[in-house]
Amino acid sequence: MRRRSALLAIPGLLTAAGALAQPANGAWPSRPVRIVVTFPPGGASDIVARVMADVLSQRMNARFVVDNRPGAGGTVGAAHVATQPADGYTLMLSNTAPIVTSPPLYARPGYDPVTSFSHVAFLGTTPAVITANKTLVPATDFAGLIAWIKAQPQPVAYGTSGIGSVPHILGVLLEREAGIRLNHIPYRGSAPMQAELLGGSLPLGFDVLPDTAENIKADRLRAYAVTAAARQPLAPEVPTMAEVGHPNIRIDNWLGLSAPAGLPAPIAERLRTETFAALATPEMRRRLDERGITGEPLGPQEFTSMVTQQVRDIGGAVAALGIRQD
Repeated sequence: MRRRSALLAIPGLLTAAGALAQPANGAWPSRPVRIVVTFPPGGASDIVARVMADVLSQRMNARFVVDNRPGAGGTVGAAHVATQPADGYTLMLSNTAPIVTSPPLYARPGYDPVTSFSHVAFLGTTPAVITANKTLVPATDFAGLIAWIKAQPQPVAYGTSGIGSVPHILGVLLEREAGIRLNHIPYRGSAPMQAELLGGSLPLGFDVLPDTAENIKADRLRAYAVTAAARQPLAPEVPTMAEVGHPNIRIDNWLGLSAPAGLPAPIAERLRTETFAALATPEMRRRLDERGITGEPLGPQEFTSMVTQQVRDIGGAVAALGIRQD
């Protein structure tokens, strides 16, 4: 509740943006621009999109609004964006799930993660984390957690923000590499999963670190490992997967701004320029730091190259796992 209250307290997210005058010369944007978020309200993607919408609205004297379209590991929202006109009025807060890890789970996701989009700007990245309800799980470190899971007569349930999410793929990779049995419980976003984890209905929660850090700091959840290359400022006491003996498990959740394929070059360039400027503002920088989102911004060419490589390497590895959701 504290996290959602903080979200609602962000000043002027939509109301101030709606009050702004629209440009009179017909230049883009001359009407509201939607930023589609492929997950429910309250998670990292949603919060970043809302702050970005607020900053872009102020900078461009236009109206940017958030449109949540969750479902099927982000593929519902991504498929919607892919079918929209490439006129700059529909954007997507893209991330690892709908672009890299979810499409291989479906025979017909409804889009190609590389060619169906104009990938305009990379915003940053954040790792996943393995946590547990301290009452239900007695293990105090990662080795103890694996031993406890192996000792259970039935596969241990772990919750995530949804099928195809980065935490879901983390669970699959850990299950196979550590030789354990887990039972994936997908939720419609991080918030409902965290509620059941804290309430004692769920022993394990795999989530992105920003959505879990507050509960880790408050000692409401025990954290065992993060998927980053180095320990994270949000939870410096939590070791990396490499430190606990699994250096091959490296998967994070990046965030970017994308649009339907064929976005006109002038619009793409202005959007890149304004996004980079927004990322440099104290308000945006503070919000990203609070969410543990790090990394230098990338423009269309570098961002598209990164997406292409991850779809080939990480997406290919997910496809090889043979998980199907059709």
